[in-house]
Amino acid sequence: MNLSFNEDLLDNYHSGTQIARVLTENWVSENMYCPRCGNLHIQHFQNNRPVADFFCPFCENEYELKSKDGALGRKINDGAYSTMIERITSNNNPDFFFMSYSKAQRVVKDFVFIPKHFFVPEIIEKRKPLSATARRAGWVGCNILIDRIPEQGRISIISNGVIADTNVVVNQVNKSNTLEIPDISRRGWLFDILHCVNKIKTDVFTLNEVYKFEKELHIKHPQNNNIKPKIRQQLQFLRDKGFIEFLGNGKYFKVM
Repeated sequence: MNLSFNEDLLDNYHSGTQIARVLTENWVSENMYCPRCGNLHIQHFQNNRPVADFFCPFCENEYELKSKDGALGRKINDGAYSTMIERITSNNNPDFFFMSYSKAQRVVKDFVFIPKHFFVPEIIEKRKPLSATARRAGWVGCNILIDRIPEQGRISIISNGVIADTNVVVNQVNKSNTLEIPDISRRGWLFDILHCVNKIKTDVFTLNEVYKFEKELHIKHPQNNNIKPKIRQQLQFLRDKGFIEFLGNGKYFKVM
């Protein structure tokens, strides 16, 4: 995997936006494998599709690329808010690649894969409508809040210029697939509990430590007055999927 962009492609481009799109999309086409099945190459869709940018010719999985000069940070711009929410709630969503690169050095710095089943409405931030004087007056965009996605759904392929082992990435993706839940509301609850478990710094933790997040969870789910039973339910799900192990006496161990 070559982290440098192919600058030979830039002879016919002058716009900064066009240059960034050509360099980043070409890099993915030339260097990226399919993190779902491990196929050595993925392909760029020939036409400008409204949903996905790339697909795997072997497993036919689809991917959308979001790239940014500099650090990814906690959020990244996306398209129309209503379109994104519709895609998420209908499960008609591709997986996402998030790339950070250095414009000055023309190299990839970070490349993160996020499976589509980790997307819930809570991670989509609604931006302010464009002003009345804007060309698309009233248009409402959105941001994807990357930091609200549990770490189990942020699978690093390149981190600060260091390339992860392909087999490790594919195994992480396969394990993350066990958390796939079609029901959007159940998915949100699971990831909220997973966030709580991730916040506990020790590998061994207790049920009472998770109960300490009860108020925080009630703010997110004000209609639910049975937070503690919901916590126990989601911990059992994580146990059944092999992400945590029940040690007895209200204690758990993070296998993640």
